[in-house]
Amino acid sequence: MAEEFSTDSMLDMYLFENRQLLENLDGIVLEKQNADRFDEDDVNSIFRVMHTIKGSSGIMMYDNITHVSHKLEDIFYYIRESQPDHLDHKELVSIVLDVSGFITEEFDKIEDGNDPDGDNSSLMQVMDDFLSNMKNHIESSGEALPQENVYIEPSQFYIAPMATANSKFFKILIRYREDTLMCNIRAYNTVYALKDVAEDLLYTPEDILGDEKSAEIILEDGFAMLLQTQSSKEEVHKLVDNCPDILQIDIDECDAMTFAKGFDAKKEDEPIRIDLESSVEEIQTKARLEKEQETTQKQEDAVEAGDYVVKEKTPGRKQTLAKHQKKEKQQKQSYISVNIAKMDALMDLVGELVIAQSGVLQNPDLQVPGLELSNFQKAARQMMKFSSELQDVIMSMRLMPLTNTFQKMNRIVFDVSRKLGKEIELEIIGEETEVDKKIIENISDPLMHLIRNSVDHGIEMPQDRVAAGKPAKGKITLEAFNESGKVFIVVRDDGKGLDSDAIYKKAKKNELIPDGKHRSDFTDKELYQYITYPGFSTKESVTEYSGRGVGMDVVVKNIQNIGGRLEIDSKKGAGSTMTLKIPLTLAIIEGIVVKLGTSMFVIETSNIQEFIKRKDCKIVKEPSGEEYAVVRDEYYPVVRLENKYHLDVSDDEKHVVVILEHEGQRIAVFVEKLIGQQEIVVKPIPSYIPKVEGLSGCTQLGDGSIALILDVAGLKS
Repeated sequence: MAEEFSTDSMLDMYLFENRQLLENLDGIVLEKQNADRFDEDDVNSIFRVMHTIKGSSGIMMYDNITHVSHKLEDIFYYIRESQPDHLDHKELVSIVLDVSGFITEEFDKIEDGNDPDGDNSSLMQVMDDFLSNMKNHIESSGEALPQENVYIEPSQFYIAPMATANSKFFKILIRYREDTLMCNIRAYNTVYALKDVAEDLLYTPEDILGDEKSAEIILEDGFAMLLQTQSSKEEVHKLVDNCPDILQIDIDECDAMTFAKGFDAKKEDEPIRIDLESSVEEIQTKARLEKEQETTQKQEDAVEAGDYVVKEKTPGRKQTLAKHQKKEKQQKQSYISVNIAKMDALMDLVGELVIAQSGVLQNPDLQVPGLELSNFQKAARQMMKFSSELQDVIMSMRLMPLTNTFQKMNRIVFDVSRKLGKEIELEIIGEETEVDKKIIENISDPLMHLIRNSVDHGIEMPQDRVAAGKPAKGKITLEAFNESGKVFIVVRDDGKGLDSDAIYKKAKKNELIPDGKHRSDFTDKELYQYITYPGFSTKESVTEYSGRGVGMDVVVKNIQNIGGRLEIDSKKGAGSTMTLKIPLTLAIIEGIVVKLGTSMFVIETSNIQEFIKRKDCKIVKEPSGEEYAVVRDEYYPVVRLENKYHLDVSDDEKHVVVILEHEGQRIAVFVEKLIGQQEIVVKPIPSYIPKVEGLSGCTQLGDGSIALILDVAGLKS
């Protein structure tokens, strides 16, 4: 089969689609993990998922994945056919998730260009034992075992005709949903499913694997088959209904003559049905009427643009214009899969367009006094409008819900709590919140570590919880919501909480506490930040999941890389709350451009509270050298950008004071001039420049100069 068609062009689609199937599988299983059993719909869904993965993996020649998925399909085949009563549901859930985990690891290897060579022997043995016990139980209850679910290696095959007196003939047409991917593989699975019952089988298009265009043809025209078999119509329907993407299945029984004509049978070749006693005139009249009816039908089908044809009104329905019906069909929503690299390139081009637009609108040549620019300004406003709409559309294309990321956390809670012997419930809130695709990729690992910490560090053992007056089952809440242009992701547990005194002692031991500082000099919230230091852990013993002091520092670093922050709050004995505050997108922000000395800075609009003239602000200096800006009897710490970044500035009496806020804390900075508000394309500071505290990136202004983007969180720390 490898010589007949190449799998290279199918690999990306194979991985993309089967990963989605595994995510759906995990969702089904985790939703019913605490139930008594899977219901009929769940069993059928899991069976179809494994059947599809088995079929496509067999075609791709990944035997390792094929055998594992077939064995799990086997288990659910017996469950579906025999419906045994006394199944160990917890063990079955564990098996399904282990299979899903194994296949996911193999997919990761394939994606990295390696062979899927994982050892599946122990997993196969567990499934064999489970299947054997289930079969023994079925037989001991006096029921007959269903026919074996035998796996046959996929191949291109020809089924020789073997007509008998009991043979039936069927015309089959399968239509798939408009957003279905890899229709040709779906069709191949259907042909393969009919192999055991078919005496003869014809299908079109013929080359459903070798011809890349076959998928488009099947999606447009459907997949047509002619089947000769001894099975009933209901049995055939059951075999071909093997894919959740099937929209419609038409199975019509026909005679041997129609079957023999195949797909090339012409309507004009069909005989005119007449009564043997009809006269010649009656025969001629019947033929003429049928010919006229055929011509009329062709004319109705060929409606020209602009022609309205009122179809015959059926009882209980309004008259409908044929042209309108056609238009409605064309407006059906459809989806395509796009490589994320292309989306990134498109976003970069939009960013360059914004920069070029600023360059045009702020061109020095337009600053000539008395220059009439009304027409230019009108065109410029129109261009800005379309540019803004283009940005919105591109941004919406990059935004994805957190659903899949959050559902993966469900799996982690299940696995880790099971191994630690804890009972934990995960509550998910706001999973429909949308975030930029790139940000989702960056928060997945930090979120996974926070969830594991809550399971291992936070939630106590059942007996300890009962002794403390808590329910034996712990609870972790994972919540997401949007606020002020940022996304907040909260991980909250009702465990034992953080011990600030123990953290202080450990930090003191690790020489992280400055000399002369005592416990009373720190708030609990300030001490909690020490758990994010490299190598810091209050756990005395090392487990599979924690205790090495590695992880929280990486979490913070990854979050900071996307312009976010981690806030920690806790109460001893009542649980902890970890809050990720991250930007909605990394690409374009609204900012105010300011000037200080010869340097230009950008401040994100959401961080600015107000602008104040220097003369309306009083400066108070402490003996220690710290400065405070007094505005309406409120004191704000002053951050001198000129001292921080070694800038030459003029007398600050002419400056403007900008009050900035971040996480409820406010600071004051001085700038010489406000340039204006504009959309800023965020660019990372080149890696060869050491990280500078208080700067999160840079951008190119309309005149080609570079402005530095201020990080308010870094300024106030």
